[in-house]
Amino acid sequence: QVQLVESGGGLVQPGGSLRLSCAVSGTVASIYAMDWFRQAPGKQRELVALITSGSSSDYADSVKGRFTISRDAADNTVYLQMNSLKPEDTAVYYCHADLQDESRGYRAGYWGQGTQVTVSS
Repeated sequence: QVQLVESGGGLVQPGGSLRLSCAVSGTVASIYAMDWFRQAPGKQRELVALITSGSSSDYADSVKGRFTISRDAADNTVYLQMNSLKPEDTAVYYCHADLQDESRGYRAGYWGQGTQVTVSS
């Protein structure tokens, strides 16, 4: 089965940096896009960044210029480099993959378990 495992969250001071990773494993035929979402307490889950199979990327305005999404050469791991972190970045960050599971006949989205990012002094 397809599994997304996230890591890299933690506590960081404002202005600091964290690097999140999301490893995709299982019967993956193709990964079309991968995204990072986040959800802060009392707020809706929001798209933070996305990257396509062609490595084009896009970002939420709130993180543009501070966060960078990337994929490894095998396109089975996605990273979110977060710089100049602000307290408002505090949230649970979720990895999402738009992929084709070779055991299925259609594309589907898969979610990681989430990793907590806390930006506080």
